[in-house]
Amino acid sequence: MTVFLVDLEAVETRYTGQWKTHVPELLSSQGHDVYVIEGPTDIPAATTPGAFLNFGGTNIYKARQVEEMGRLFTSGNVKQGDHFLFTDAWHPGIINLKYMSELLGIKVTIHALWHAGSYDPQDFLGRLIGDAPWVRHAEASFYQAIDHNYFATDFHIDLFAETFSYVNKGSPNTLWKNNLLEKKKIVRTGWPMEYMPEMFEPFKAIPKRDLIIFPHRLAPEKQVEIFRDLKETMYQYEFIVCQDTPLNKIQYHMLLASAKIVFSANLQETLGISCYEGALVGAVPLVPDRLSYSEMYDDVFKYPSEWTESWDSYIKHKDGLMALIVAHMENYEQNLPKIQQQADSLHDHFFSATNLLANIK
Repeated sequence: MTVFLVDLEAVETRYTGQWKTHVPELLSSQGHDVYVIEGPTDIPAATTPGAFLNFGGTNIYKARQVEEMGRLFTSGNVKQGDHFLFTDAWHPGIINLKYMSELLGIKVTIHALWHAGSYDPQDFLGRLIGDAPWVRHAEASFYQAIDHNYFATDFHIDLFAETFSYVNKGSPNTLWKNNLLEKKKIVRTGWPMEYMPEMFEPFKAIPKRDLIIFPHRLAPEKQVEIFRDLKETMYQYEFIVCQDTPLNKIQYHMLLASAKIVFSANLQETLGISCYEGALVGAVPLVPDRLSYSEMYDDVFKYPSEWTESWDSYIKHKDGLMALIVAHMENYEQNLPKIQQQADSLHDHFFSATNLLANIK
């Protein structure tokens, strides 16, 4: 049996850089023969502004992967019982793979990790395309072609299932959701990021300062304007928006390690890696009690969701948010054991791919 890994293009500032080496090593450590299906290296390096990847470049990358999958089938290298793992479920090649597997009579098992889609109104697809039939039916088709659909949080699973319960018009709304659960096509698993505690260990010795950072993308759903307003008011502390200055990964990690608070007012988050990174180096992850944060973080690190549900709501509750920031700053040392416990819990439940690996056998 071979595991064919259909990977994501590596972006130096994203975790996809680490996934290039870690995911194949992780699969190999489980005793699997691994074949990595990559795309070309000459695609645009810069991401589309505010996005996770480059919207044009990612299609160049995926198109080359589709070609290679076709050649692997026609050359006889794909065998009955092999597995294909897509580290991004939004991949047209999933349909191409299913087409070849079914028509050539070579049964393979398809695994894929869902990051986002049109079913999330705050995602690029949801915001710019919405519920257009082509995108909703494409995602439904991906889901049906995939044998094991992986999601990192229950929040993400609910978001997906609630949207697609309406796909079958004229049928009970529960039909699709029940179908998902009965076929056990959905799996809640941590992402394959077991390497992170070791990666951040060298940065723990960096001295802390009264710094609060905003580590998120500069996209509307991240609400950076709230952070900038806090900076103008709370002049006793240092506030830095990471993407205001070009940083390589080492520089970003050093900045993160010197901060006492990592702040979020996000309106979209199906997992959220940067707040976990902050906790690994002893920063308070200050997050709203909504989205994936509700299930991931202890109460001491969450503030009421309504405080940042919109700009107007933020202005109404600004004093409460500022008081909470001051409390975390003033009691930083006392909170260190709680931050460590939080980091350990996140690692065990959300950043370790145990449930994914259990399905590859």
